[in-house]
Amino acid sequence: MQDKVILPKWLDHLIFNELGAKYCRSNSDMTVIDWDKSDVLNCLGTYFPRSYAEAYCIFSTLFKMRKDLFASKSELSLFDFGCGTGGEIIGLIDAINDNLPDISVVKVDAFDGNHHALRLYEEVFSKTKQQIKFKASTKVIPLEIEDFYDLRVLLSVILGEYDIVMTFKAICEFVTKDRFKKQNPYTHIVNSFLPKLKTHGLFILDDVTSYNNVSQQWLPNMIDVGLSNVQNYQTIWRNDGFNQPFLVNHSYRSDDISKVAWRIIQKLK
Repeated sequence: MQDKVILPKWLDHLIFNELGAKYCRSNSDMTVIDWDKSDVLNCLGTYFPRSYAEAYCIFSTLFKMRKDLFASKSELSLFDFGCGTGGEIIGLIDAINDNLPDISVVKVDAFDGNHHALRLYEEVFSKTKQQIKFKASTKVIPLEIEDFYDLRVLLSVILGEYDIVMTFKAICEFVTKDRFKKQNPYTHIVNSFLPKLKTHGLFILDDVTSYNNVSQQWLPNMIDVGLSNVQNYQTIWRNDGFNQPFLVNHSYRSDDISKVAWRIIQKLK
């Protein structure tokens, strides 16, 4: 599959020159929800390009391999759990733009608990609409999830069903924060949002592959244990081995690398 991209020039210029993104890599357990505006600008310059590359490569290859997935559709609806600055959303939109010519409308609901990240995402999305062939709209859902109750609040405001639900490098924060009382967050998130998928809709789960100091477990192992406690789905594609590297070139770094574990599951009924 494709595993390397060059960040589009217009997008590179937007995030680094117009929005002031900074490149600042950190390997520590991330809790983006707590970051201030300066931290979020570091996230925009460091993690946005990587999430863009991951989503663009995964979905572009998937759409080429499985032309049947959305063959009968002209509109797609998406939900992103923990969107941050939205790199994976823009990567997916570009993959749709390049590979699904029959799609005319895309609607995105984007949830995150960091208001600074959501404002930057909205600016990037606004400029993205000028670069694509189809109509696109987005709605942001600002809410911080501290526990099971907050998750139920989020679910209560989501009234529709989606063709794609995704979460990129977000659930690891719930592991680090221990938001679900030492229970597996991957189980809870997937079980919560699988009913929000249309029949045969896709859920993509993408996360870092580090050892988490709070759970004292490797996150890819936690993903698989979490999915083993979920029903009514089938895995249609996943990375081989422990992780998969993706490379992205942008104005601050050539072959910037991210290593993630990802699973794509499909709702059965």
